[in-house]
Amino acid sequence: MNILQVNSSARTGNSNSTRLASELVAKLRSTHQGSTLTLRDLGVTPHPALDETALQALFTPAEQRTTEQAARVALDDELIAEIQAADIVVLGVPMYNFGITAQLKNWIDAIARARVTFRYTENGPEGLLKGKKVYAVLTRGGQYRNTPADTQVPYLKTVLGFLGMTDVEFVYAEGLAMGPEAEQQAMAAARAEIEQLVSA
Repeated sequence: MNILQVNSSARTGNSNSTRLASELVAKLRSTHQGSTLTLRDLGVTPHPALDETALQALFTPAEQRTTEQAARVALDDELIAEIQAADIVVLGVPMYNFGITAQLKNWIDAIARARVTFRYTENGPEGLLKGKKVYAVLTRGGQYRNTPADTQVPYLKTVLGFLGMTDVEFVYAEGLAMGPEAEQQAMAAARAEIEQLVSA
């Protein structure tokens, strides 16, 4: 059982999303003896944005790429190899300005590659990252669950499903900025959700 943990907080320490994602991974590993863990912390090692230079590199045939272009594509190739090898994916997803972080968006842009992780067929798009279980740990300062202001869940369901990852569970820690008592309740509720999901 290969587990991939992706932390997307800009904080390299004291991140609630990273803390809860790590706790979820620890519980998964305790129930899957012999499992392996690949940790990708996008706060510690940010992935570059998909810009014109990256696009030019991706659309240049491999044998014609410059050294710089080959190195840029190799950065994305490494992330793609990690997600392809994973059986379980755990995402730490804080909410920044009503959306996912730039760090997580860059990771998604890197792993979404035509004819590698998805393809178009005569019947429409087909995701090629199938058979994976995904847990997304959502941390928010306010209360957004099941409201129009929650853009994260619809987006993640759409993009992960497009890539073939349709078995997605969401863990919520909300109200983290609404005072110490609300923060404690939010973390406790998230930990209860984790316990229920992993033991199910």
